[in-house]
Amino acid sequence: MDVGVLLVFQNWHEDLSDAEMFRQETELGVLAEEYGFDSVWAAEHHFDDYSMCPDNLQLMSYLAARTSRVKLGTGAVILPWNDPLRVVEKVTMLDILSEGRAIFGMGRGLAKMEYEGFRQDMNESRGRFDEAAPLILEGLRNGRVEHQGTYYSQPRVDIRPAPEAGRSWADRLYGVAMSPDSVPAVAKVGARMMTFMQYPAEQHVPAIERYRECYRAEHGTEPGPVLTQDFIYCHEDPEVAERTAREYLSRYFLSVVKHYDFAGKHWRETKGYEAYQAGADMIREAGMETAAAGYADTQIWGTPEQIVEKYRHRLELFGDHQPNVAPSFAGLPFDKVRASLKLFGEKVVPELKKMGVKSAVPA
Repeated sequence: MDVGVLLVFQNWHEDLSDAEMFRQETELGVLAEEYGFDSVWAAEHHFDDYSMCPDNLQLMSYLAARTSRVKLGTGAVILPWNDPLRVVEKVTMLDILSEGRAIFGMGRGLAKMEYEGFRQDMNESRGRFDEAAPLILEGLRNGRVEHQGTYYSQPRVDIRPAPEAGRSWADRLYGVAMSPDSVPAVAKVGARMMTFMQYPAEQHVPAIERYRECYRAEHGTEPGPVLTQDFIYCHEDPEVAERTAREYLSRYFLSVVKHYDFAGKHWRETKGYEAYQAGADMIREAGMETAAAGYADTQIWGTPEQIVEKYRHRLELFGDHQPNVAPSFAGLPFDKVRASLKLFGEKVVPELKKMGVKSAVPA
């Protein structure tokens, strides 16, 4: 069972500039290798203190030079906001410089404010993702990009530097699947499903099973382990762990609601995002405080022993899967973040590796 670290770059720190926060968060990627994690990932987000990493491929090139073993993942590149040709070029460069450590994760984005900032019609997101994804994956595999479609028109060009011969992307492709129509879309292009844990684990099982069924039907083989993403806090004292986790996870939940306007009413009017309206309605009905407490319950926190048991339960529900952890969020002081990540790496990661059936991302 491979275990990864997601860098979020959220600046809810009252005493840190964006630059200071960004440098400290980036160093967590270097520490992840030191602490025994298998991969480092970064989200792509823009224009808000919720998450500020406008080019995660550039970040991963920096981390490639600072590390030697850890795999480097995008969680994710948002396809409607990026030119497909440029994505192929940049991912290819990262893979060459890191000598095959690149992991390419794709998504279609969710925040209205980001779509507006990029002057993109959010109603086109599904069509743009579905058209761009196979175009990009084909370019990564054969070093050529050519396409005539609804949203993208690209005369044939050869990518230089060309992808390194003999290096397969088969086990290094991921796609975020958080809505009902994203699950089959990710399966169709042959990517592994990435999902952020937002509800009790049992409620994620139907989507995971649907992904596996769609993948089998499309490709005639079993998919790789699903990647699950949690926000975590690890401490030897169970009371400290719970108190700290609940405080900062509740704050993080509020940042999610603000950034994505999850309490809004626009979802049912946005093509491809209608399913999110049910969640928005639930938040309003439950009240923000109750919803935030419920969100904190879904994440992974506690002593190392408590965390291992939570993952043992996940393994029973999901089968073999790939856990990713985000240790830094909502202004949690970096000294606490580093201590939590180090303890997780020393005490939890070795136990998780004993649980898994097979490695999620081959070395």
